[in-house]
Amino acid sequence: MKKGKKVSIIGAGNVGATVAYSLAMKGTCHEIVLRDRNTEIAKGKALDMSQAANAARMHTIVKVAEHASCMADSDVVVITAGSPRLPGMSRDDLLMINAEITKEVVADVKEHAPEAIIIMVSNPLDVMTYVALKESGFPKERVIGMAGILDSARMAHFIHEKLGYGAGQIRASVMGGHGDDMVPLPKFSTVAGVPLTDVLDEEEILEIVERTKHGGAEIVGYLKTGSAYYAPAKSTALMVEAILKDTKQIHPCAVYLDGHYGHYDVVSGVPVALGANGVEKLFEMTLNEGQKTKFAKSVQSVRSMIDVLKEKNFFD
Repeated sequence: MKKGKKVSIIGAGNVGATVAYSLAMKGTCHEIVLRDRNTEIAKGKALDMSQAANAARMHTIVKVAEHASCMADSDVVVITAGSPRLPGMSRDDLLMINAEITKEVVADVKEHAPEAIIIMVSNPLDVMTYVALKESGFPKERVIGMAGILDSARMAHFIHEKLGYGAGQIRASVMGGHGDDMVPLPKFSTVAGVPLTDVLDEEEILEIVERTKHGGAEIVGYLKTGSAYYAPAKSTALMVEAILKDTKQIHPCAVYLDGHYGHYDVVSGVPVALGANGVEKLFEMTLNEGQKTKFAKSVQSVRSMIDVLKEKNFFD
């Protein structure tokens, strides 16, 4: 007998817990399993969310994975575990620490949930997605990074701030890595089907593009002691929903490129259709020369971090 849908979330911090809450409030799956180094906090959050699901008359049960084996039979595993950048820590230090955490977590997924689809949320996002793919040995369609939906949502919000109308009707498009070299695409962005260039002037669009690139840092600046989690969590939940419901909806996601857009053996954000098999189809948009150059620069920034891992024999 086929069991109900099950989602495991590794890392029960702000992002992981909010992903779980978003899924539970919609009844997207029957069972959610939270796994965290601090089991007691995960237990408290799971109990609170299960009670919230009952208040919402939803069937979702939220549990705690005290052991990695509790992830067995997961349809989707969301990985948010990772270390923040601490004072005195270089980017390469953070890269190595989070790569080691990802390697350890993915080994558990490979052993206990070998049929699952992995959604990576940990930063640096594109590189961690690459690490998860290489360490799991899963097909490239089943290891997907969450970034493009978040970056596109940020761009859409900034467009709305400029316009003052069209909320919910704005479709923004962002490609490339999840970092300062991401590539917002005004050419593919619309307001109720109207091209962005018809409703805003060039200077206004440029301001939106720059603000989108630094959208996460802007929130960190306000929060002081943390980073964004509502929008990242909702973006992740949308991906989980598309997979579990096999919607084939098109979302920008960080995926492995194998000749796509002329790039090989690297992960970057491009539009894909998400369904029961993970990435059902990868779309190659027609970019102009300027966009191709920006995308290549974004890909190269990810590749340089992958090269650091290779130089340190991480994958040996």
